[in-house]
Amino acid sequence: MENLGTFLPIIAMFAVVYLFMIRPQMTRQKSEKKFSEGLKKGDKVITKSGLHGRVAEISDKNDAVILETTAGKLTFDRSAISLELSKKLNPSEEAKK
Repeated sequence: MENLGTFLPIIAMFAVVYLFMIRPQMTRQKSEKKFSEGLKKGDKVITKSGLHGRVAEISDKNDAVILETTAGKLTFDRSAISLELSKKLNPSEEAKK
């Protein structure tokens, strides 16, 4: 019983780390993956570097997205599209869910 008392703070610390750090990161990764897989032609998006554009084409072969911007068409990896910034750009999409 005394051994349990000495390990209880360590167990509690691992539980707190899991609940406040690991689990939220896992859910964020899941939502970003779902967003990336759900991209379709015509969606307005923002890249992580801040470039605004509209999805012109999606290439599953090399996992790339071609964005149409005012400067022309640019190719980006799907992972370069920002979930949080794109949500701010399309608030009506969030209301539908």
